[in-house]
Amino acid sequence: MTRVGVVGATGAVGSVTLGLLAERGFEHVRAFASSRSAGKQVPFGEGELAVEEATPDVLGAGELDLCFFSVGTGASRELVPPTAAGGTVCIDKSDAFRLTDGVPLVVAGVNDSALDHDEIVANPNCSAIQLSCVLKPLHEAAGLASVRLATYQSMSGIGDAGIEKLRVTEPADGDLAMDWDLEGEEFSEESKLRAETRKILDLPDLPLQAQCVRVPVLVGHAQAIWVETAQPLSAGEAREVLGSAPHVALEDFATPKDAAGRDEVLVGRVRADTANGTGLALWSVNDNLRKGAALNAVQIAEALLERRLVRA
Repeated sequence: MTRVGVVGATGAVGSVTLGLLAERGFEHVRAFASSRSAGKQVPFGEGELAVEEATPDVLGAGELDLCFFSVGTGASRELVPPTAAGGTVCIDKSDAFRLTDGVPLVVAGVNDSALDHDEIVANPNCSAIQLSCVLKPLHEAAGLASVRLATYQSMSGIGDAGIEKLRVTEPADGDLAMDWDLEGEEFSEESKLRAETRKILDLPDLPLQAQCVRVPVLVGHAQAIWVETAQPLSAGEAREVLGSAPHVALEDFATPKDAAGRDEVLVGRVRADTANGTGLALWSVNDNLRKGAALNAVQIAEALLERRLVRA
């Protein structure tokens, strides 16, 4: 048996993680959260789990084989290292370790080969996961010369607080339009997206420019993407490549509503970029709580188990 923990089990991504684990046959699962949530019951399959308090001592006791962390950066920095030191493989969904040397940053179906006997595996930013699923097959087919994109990210991307804000705020209110913290000349979300995508694809010098905004949508991130390929690739050829790619489904007019509850990255409107002779323009939509977060982490766990990198 594989003994599994989910830290942040009462949050938006943590609850989806528990649901996916139950669906996929994981049985020996424990739920953890902060002291405020300890003692609560959370759904798991046809039953419930009692929430335990997540502390370095409890998580580092070596009683888990695998642990998912769906908490903030500060909490991950406090809890992940002692958990890993206790012999537990940690899959962390915060940005605490994503760009740390020696820590694999993995998108299932894109760079599973990065997995080794690692104590910590980082789950990328939801937008980087979505983008990498689209770019990797195009890169393998024709090489990537440059990438430009605009993202339209749902409120659930900032967790329960974002979901609640959308529910109680009129969508027309201007404060829903953009909410990134400014760092220098660009937003932190944009720099994360560029740096993480480069690491995932192992293309450290890839020219990539992103414009990121938050939109009044509950679930589902959308991306308008312009790709310049190193070798000519027609729109028809690109559709064939993407249609056979793992975790991608072709759907020409996908909306966030279409993506909600889906495991794939939906890709459509693939056409030649008339402003660039070797370019493509396309559109993608993804459920940011599933493939963009919880599902990718569970798929990483399954890949670790398949490779016998964690106890089965």
